[in-house]
Amino acid sequence: MKNAKSALLFLLAPLCSLPSAASPTQLDVAPGPFLATMDSLTNYSCPEWFRDAKFGIWAHWGPQAVPMMGDWYARKMYQQGSADYEDHLARFGHPSTNGYKDLIPLWKAEKWDPDRLMALYKKAGAKYFVSMGSHHDDFFLWNSKLHHWNAVNMGPHRDVVGEWQEAARKQGLRFGVSEHLGASFTWFQDSHKADRTGELAGVSYDGADPEYQDLYHFPAKPGDNGWYAKAARWQQIWFDAIQELERNYHPDLLYSDGGVPFGNVVGLSLIADFYNTGLAARHGRLETVYTCKQQSEGRWVEDLERGVMAGINPHTWQTDTSIGDWFYNKNWKFRPLSWTVHMLVDIVSKNGNLLLNVVQRPDGSLDAEVEQMLEELSRWFGIHGEAIYGTRPWLAYGEGPLQMKGGSFREDYDYSARDIRFTTKGKTLYAIALGWPEDGRIVIKSLAKTDDAGANRIKSVELLGARGALKFTQTVDGLCVDLPAHRVSEITCGLRIKGSNLRPATLTRQ
Repeated sequence: MKNAKSALLFLLAPLCSLPSAASPTQLDVAPGPFLATMDSLTNYSCPEWFRDAKFGIWAHWGPQAVPMMGDWYARKMYQQGSADYEDHLARFGHPSTNGYKDLIPLWKAEKWDPDRLMALYKKAGAKYFVSMGSHHDDFFLWNSKLHHWNAVNMGPHRDVVGEWQEAARKQGLRFGVSEHLGASFTWFQDSHKADRTGELAGVSYDGADPEYQDLYHFPAKPGDNGWYAKAARWQQIWFDAIQELERNYHPDLLYSDGGVPFGNVVGLSLIADFYNTGLAARHGRLETVYTCKQQSEGRWVEDLERGVMAGINPHTWQTDTSIGDWFYNKNWKFRPLSWTVHMLVDIVSKNGNLLLNVVQRPDGSLDAEVEQMLEELSRWFGIHGEAIYGTRPWLAYGEGPLQMKGGSFREDYDYSARDIRFTTKGKTLYAIALGWPEDGRIVIKSLAKTDDAGANRIKSVELLGARGALKFTQTVDGLCVDLPAHRVSEITCGLRIKGSNLRPATLTRQ
């Protein structure tokens, strides 16, 4: 994940037109129908399980949680003058001797109970779960034979990816892994620098020590400072590592934190290998999902970090976001339940899925506030789940006064009960207001009477979470529904609508 300044630069970068060095030669792609070309990947089709799932939970967790200062600590602790540098200096020592390598043993995960947490996540409504594989800190959370710096050898001395996967299988959840390694090679270069001022000015940080180069990487060549590295050697290291991850664990989903890695045949080869090995492991069924932050046209699932689409995307997509900072941050407040639910409903109405990071403490436990939110989310899904799971977009995603530009890093919107989102399942239309109307009435303009007498013929309207039909009237101004006095939810109002020839009135009039 990225901070705000870096995020802007990342978004402006044309990911698939990045300059690249000569490609590595050892790109072993499993035999199968997919080749390492953009044309070949157009044959991909997103599996129905992902289209139906709508909601997943992510464990964005690892050694960077130890200081409890949030995201990108492993890099910012090497930036003199930053808050993380000052924090590290005060608590752990100077980064010339006491660097990030010395935080790794402090990540013990002593209260981590994956079975208990997975049961909570399933109860809260998740249909898939994603484990961190490796963040930009180059520390692997799986049992790697290629990289000594991993969670089996150090820290908790546990196969974090493997244990999460086993817990997910017990609960019947699909399992995914995220990889952020592609950006690590240039991201970690600050560890090779030194203080600019002070008593230790010019004394190199521990990243410059050849003994630890397998963690902090070798020095980058001048100009190799983009999100993805140009050096062919680094691209080969990345390919080998992520191929080990996907071939050893066969996850249902693989996420890359960026566009197609390196914008060249290296990244395309990994995607093709993931699809082909997935087909082989599942006896010819295409059940795997690859997601990255690049427009896909159906070749993979496009991911938006902390953002939403402006409208319906014909291809299934995903938002990844967090209830707080990406890693545990003692200075951040968690998002309220209403924020999560409103994001989810808006995203699903536009043919997307929500992948929500549930922030874990360094020891692997959850704050009581987070557990309470999960319990409340479970109750919300118990009422509204039928309007979410297994649904598809309507002809219009919604209506209301809120105007959304869409895009990454745009997720704070002031929704109200006048903002309504639509989903469909079979012949049923669902309308979910993003709040409970104070006057006890919902007016759906999209279902107004039109000049076409056969359009928008409403047979019944029911409130999710309540019994019996609701009273309604239909005029040229909209479908007006009277709600009961008792509020089913303070944050949404979901309607089950049945009728014939239901089409947005604005489209009918055209």
